[in-house]
Amino acid sequence: MAATTLEMDGSVMEGGGQILRLSAALSCIQGGSIKINKIRAGRSTPGLRPQHLSGLELVRDMCDGNLEGAVVGSTEITLTARKIKCGNYIADTQTAGSVGLLLQVSLPCALFADGPSELCLKGGTNAEMAPQIDYTIKVFKPIAEKFGMHFDCDLRMRGYYPKGGGEVVVKINPVKELSPISLTERGNITKIYGRAFVAGVLPFKLAKDMSTAAVRTIRKEIKDLYINIQSLQEKDKACGNGNGIIIIAESSTGCIFAGSSLGKKGVYADKVGIEAAEMLLRNIRHNGCVDEFLQDQLIIFMALAKGTSRMRTGPITLHTQTAIHVAEQLTKAKFVIRKADDEQANSDTYIIECQGVGAANAHL
Repeated sequence: MAATTLEMDGSVMEGGGQILRLSAALSCIQGGSIKINKIRAGRSTPGLRPQHLSGLELVRDMCDGNLEGAVVGSTEITLTARKIKCGNYIADTQTAGSVGLLLQVSLPCALFADGPSELCLKGGTNAEMAPQIDYTIKVFKPIAEKFGMHFDCDLRMRGYYPKGGGEVVVKINPVKELSPISLTERGNITKIYGRAFVAGVLPFKLAKDMSTAAVRTIRKEIKDLYINIQSLQEKDKACGNGNGIIIIAESSTGCIFAGSSLGKKGVYADKVGIEAAEMLLRNIRHNGCVDEFLQDQLIIFMALAKGTSRMRTGPITLHTQTAIHVAEQLTKAKFVIRKADDEQANSDTYIIECQGVGAANAHL
């Protein structure tokens, strides 16, 4: 265990829960202590929310560690990590806090455990301000596995705002090292598909309306592809009421992009469909290989992989700049961002390059 305690300012750049998740995960993988202060300082409800607390407690349990200051509303915590242990773990936000975000903090840790892990994550599966579980399974998982990891996601129950009640069981095999990735060839869009869903008491017509509006919007720009968006009524495996849509596009080189939106009280269903479609189109136009949501989620794995990773992206998001900041503060990884200058590039196309150090050498 390191004698010194690293410090991280939780209010810098994006200033949200992401700094907390990345700092906790990297600290867990490297061992030693980290103090994170000014947590979510600029938010309307500063400090830890229930889902942040659940994530920190999960990481503490996984690394047999010690956690100080961890209560809802706290703006400063200290995590002291020991050895990451395999096993079965449960994290329950007891709210609609996102299970996708629980996975974000715990997956990197489980990859470097001493054996396979099983994580039972409970909360919201389709929540605002977080990746929908469909995104995690259909977009994040296949691309993340290019780093040489493997994990299974079993969606047992969907949970919606405000009650949550969703459950996902994730089985993760450990790795010796992560391999670097090269996501630089965009190719052509070959496939567009998705799901529009309603759950609970909401009428099935909403799903149809979201789907129809989304297809109509995409058709204006992409005329020659069959667009298959299924309309679904969630019955047995859903807790609470909700509606939403996720639309996925795949390219000839295996790139995956998504646009999604969730219904809210008083918002017409076709507006929800149009919002998801416009988000997808925006993420296809920049000719990158990842969408704006995958961009920052891959940074920690680029830092921990052994060797040079490259990722072609659209405009660099504040979340990505923040993830790079945390990774460079807490590991020896070095990132460089440059404009892409090939003939397929436009003014919004960038390359993020990372000299990853390998998890075994990630310590500062």
